Amino acid sequence: MVMVTKVPPRPRPGARPARLRRAAGPLLAAGVTAASLAAVPATAPAAAAEDGKSGGTTLTVAVSQSIDSLSPFLAQKLTSTSVHRLAYEYLTNYDPKDARTVPGFATEWSASADKLTWTYKIREDSTWSDGKPATAEDAAWTFTTMMTDPDAATANGNFTANFEKVTAPDPRTLVIRLKKPQATMTALDVPIVPKHVWEKVGDFSKFNNDRSFPIVGNGPFVITDFKVDQYIKLRPNKTFWRGAPKFDELVFKYYKDGDAAVAALQKGEVSFVPNLTPAQAAALKTQKDIKVNDAPGRRFYALATNPGARAQDGTAFGNGNKALLDPAVRKALFLAVDRATLVDKVFQGHAVEGEGYIPPRFGSYFWKPEAARKRAYDPAAADKTLTDAGYVKNGAGERLGKDGRPLSFRILCHATDPNDKAVAKYLQEWWGRLGVGLTVECLDSVSDPWTKGDYDLAFDGWSVNPDPDYVLSIHTCGTLPATAKDTGATDNFICDREFDGLYAQQAVEYDPAKRAELVKRMQSRLYDTGYMNVMAYPNALEAYRTDQIASLTTMPEAAGNIWGQDGYWSWWSAVPAAGSGGSGSGSSTGVVVGIAATVVVLAGGFLLLRNRRRAGADDRE
Repeated sequence: MVMVTKVPPRPRPGARPARLRRAAGPLLAAGVTAASLAAVPATAPAAAAEDGKSGGTTLTVAVSQSIDSLSPFLAQKLTSTSVHRLAYEYLTNYDPKDARTVPGFATEWSASADKLTWTYKIREDSTWSDGKPATAEDAAWTFTTMMTDPDAATANGNFTANFEKVTAPDPRTLVIRLKKPQATMTALDVPIVPKHVWEKVGDFSKFNNDRSFPIVGNGPFVITDFKVDQYIKLRPNKTFWRGAPKFDELVFKYYKDGDAAVAALQKGEVSFVPNLTPAQAAALKTQKDIKVNDAPGRRFYALATNPGARAQDGTAFGNGNKALLDPAVRKALFLAVDRATLVDKVFQGHAVEGEGYIPPRFGSYFWKPEAARKRAYDPAAADKTLTDAGYVKNGAGERLGKDGRPLSFRILCHATDPNDKAVAKYLQEWWGRLGVGLTVECLDSVSDPWTKGDYDLAFDGWSVNPDPDYVLSIHTCGTLPATAKDTGATDNFICDREFDGLYAQQAVEYDPAKRAELVKRMQSRLYDTGYMNVMAYPNALEAYRTDQIASLTTMPEAAGNIWGQDGYWSWWSAVPAAGSGGSGSGSSTGVVVGIAATVVVLAGGFLLLRNRRRAGADDRE
């Protein structure tokens, strides 16, 4: 049995934190070393004053994404899961410098020789915000409930699908027995909840955890209030083992319009805005007391095709255009997409041309096709591909489908995302030259038609976690809905047995190099099927007011993002600027953080779930 040396928390004074979500690089497993679990760099903020006050500062985050649920068992959207990262501890966390796995609720862990039994030592200095001790029993109850109640497995059931038994032989020891090896055992991104509170819940599918405040947690913040599509409020957890945050209150305020959030930033009502357009960023760069952060992102921006929506029982549903079931049609459409132009004209250079499924930021997993296989922009080849496949043009120049009618598609577009609208105009032009029509359907929420399979193509995008298991799992057959009446965890109904076989292999492979190679083969297969066209890897383009925020931590620290991290680091580390004034009207001072998030997040992955609620493309991470 390989043991991991326990690492004590670093001194609090002068420290800065790490990030949100999962760490970069391959997962650590049975071969973990003590060095690899070095404590988070001493960059956390100094502990708050004993009374929890530091001048009455308030940090307000303006979000444009609704909270889907405050239940960690149900929440899938980015804003919701980011809040849960702040309110609950996970077994492990990720170093803000390089995203390697570091202690969280667990201080050390080990695997048996056969890698089927994992033992975690739970820290002694973690307490629930109601004063009760947080123990291994809370973790065992959380995981066991997910294993035995399908509704409790809605958000993160893929992590426990392979669990055979979870026990807590004593308050500081958690033991997880697996059915087969599992490569994600040091990246179980599941919020641990207090058993003494949650064991009273009857129906996990209906309990949204939004009726009684403050909500009991053991993370750096405590949720104190919530109003749907208005705000969610949190205060520092003064007993948090790593040290209390510096601000006296954290508020996530709902903004539907991104321009409104930017205007609020300019007025000093908002201190931070992510997901800026290039034009917004350029304008903000010239303004006093505003800093623009432009760093390599963790997202990909893609064009997804409907491969024929169907359930695991074989029932087909939805009204996707059957012409897209023809590989020649998908190939031709993708050959007629000029990625370089999109990066230059739409993203104005604040992105990298898309190739494989995993962004280049995650070096060990990054894959791109060799030159001979790359589907570079080639309109002539696209035209020939369609003609050779029997799709000829009529006298009006319209491409005819096999049914003799003009070939035309619909594409789902996020009404709140200017990138979608801009790219759609280019697609209409490029595909129009092929004689293919394109109708753009921009909606505030694309979830409903997406879930029903009522689309031909859609703009898709995900934030990739340091471990790629989740974003790969959403294309496996097991994530299709059980029946046509159910909803699954699938992204866009892809079911490919070769891809599934590779996924199963990487899921049990502990050797980092071998696992990375399997992940690359999965991307290669996904590329060949032509169901996903990754067009770009957008930069993290965001801005904040330096007269309100003195400092905070990006992830990676050298050149990373602020919003949507793999931990709680950005807001936990945020330090108020000296003499910062109040945000908006009222007496409270401090930071207002703007989030014009049009992208969605699904926290954690999920694999073999039958009745999981599916988040639409507007709910991506």
